[in-house]
Amino acid sequence: MQRASDAPDLDYGSIGTLQSALVAQKLSASELLAHTIARIEALDGDINAVVVRDFDRAREAARAADAALARGERGPLLGIPVTLKEPFNVAGLPTTWGFPHFRDFQPAEDALLVSRLKAAGAIIIGKTNIPIGLRDFQSYNEIYGTTKNPWDLGRSPGGSSGGCAAALAAGFGPLSIGSDIGGSIRVPAHFCGVFGHKPSLGLVPLRGYSLPPAPPVPGQGDLAVVGPMARTASDLGLALDVIAGPDEARDGIGYRLALPASRHDSLRDFRILVIDTHPLMPTGEAVRTAIVGLAERLDKAGARVSRSSTALPDLADSARLYMKLLNAARSPRLTPEALTEAQELAATLAPDDRSLQAERARGWGMIHRDWLAADAMRLRLQAQWHGLFRDFDAVIYPAAAVPTFPHDHSEPFDARQLDIDGKAHPYADACFVWADPASTCGLPATAVPIDRSPSGLPIGVQIIGPHLEDRTTIALAGLIEREFGGFVPPPSLARPS
Repeated sequence: MQRASDAPDLDYGSIGTLQSALVAQKLSASELLAHTIARIEALDGDINAVVVRDFDRAREAARAADAALARGERGPLLGIPVTLKEPFNVAGLPTTWGFPHFRDFQPAEDALLVSRLKAAGAIIIGKTNIPIGLRDFQSYNEIYGTTKNPWDLGRSPGGSSGGCAAALAAGFGPLSIGSDIGGSIRVPAHFCGVFGHKPSLGLVPLRGYSLPPAPPVPGQGDLAVVGPMARTASDLGLALDVIAGPDEARDGIGYRLALPASRHDSLRDFRILVIDTHPLMPTGEAVRTAIVGLAERLDKAGARVSRSSTALPDLADSARLYMKLLNAARSPRLTPEALTEAQELAATLAPDDRSLQAERARGWGMIHRDWLAADAMRLRLQAQWHGLFRDFDAVIYPAAAVPTFPHDHSEPFDARQLDIDGKAHPYADACFVWADPASTCGLPATAVPIDRSPSGLPIGVQIIGPHLEDRTTIALAGLIEREFGGFVPPPSLARPS
């Protein structure tokens, strides 16, 4: 009989821990799934994270996983329950992106990423909530309602992968797959105290992650990526190995994935640039204090920590460029009427208005000639970051200016304000500015929890690294986790010790 002290934590165990129990036959995939479903049914009424449930097919998949394990088969995710962000196509389940007019849309086939997860043995248990059109740092829509942060139900879990982060923090499986164009993995991870990885642009294929009713064609988006969210850095790396690689229908004809190993495996070998301020937006005291504390701990652990560099690109110019590119990339999600309105607004802007709000408006109305000019600026920025990473291995950067904030669904969106240390700032600018530069330049960024605010809310950072050196940022996140602590369950949901 297995002693209780030897039993894996079915609520918050890592993939590695759970798989060891499955392989050793201390636990069956069906038992793990039944526990996970029971926990969702008991707790998700208040949180509302897993809004599309596929429990019956999951039970069938768990039985198949048990049979495979009994035959001695192994797989990176064999028997592991996994959730997905709502926009990923899963045959037989709705894909709406939060838009009511897509309520009845069901794709005919799985997204490529979903097929890779299933081939690795993952058991898809359902989809998690999002904001409508993925355009918010909160997760609510008319179809599925509002998702709440397990740390404080009155606060946002983040967006647009807020349902993923909330599910992980609540113990609804060890892995969730999100997406990120404007911090949509990194911010929810920071708000909910979990880990997330925004991969290098193009590393994970997007086929089957497209606005309905578009067909699931191969291709790479501009700025947008999809990637794993978990409760440990090692689980991020494991999941990335499963989902990364060229689309076999396109680039896979001639390319194979060969990511380099992490630059280092010891903290004392890392050269780290720590940035905790921005020229266009303040960093809240709680976040800034946590980052300063992390820098001090890293320095004491032997890492070579710097607080400034002449090689750092101009963050103000970069943020302005990002705002323009972001709204250009998101413009296909606008209705024709909204796009016309946005273009008319852009036409009224004074040429010398370089505010973030103005650059966002210009993005909505951008023509191809202007996009090419913006892309040329991006290429210059990418070259600057490449030069910086000759001197540094990683950059530690805020994921957001503040910890999770109270729900605010007021309209119009652009009239919202975000409180940063008692002063109001434009909501969209204060949230989106931190997604640059990793999004603008297609760089990998790993979100890792590092501290708590004075009121006990999670605080994380993003670790930005060189293009296609995703293993370096994940490795540094793992070292920070090992040395200084990582995920802890929300107090109200933690099991008694």
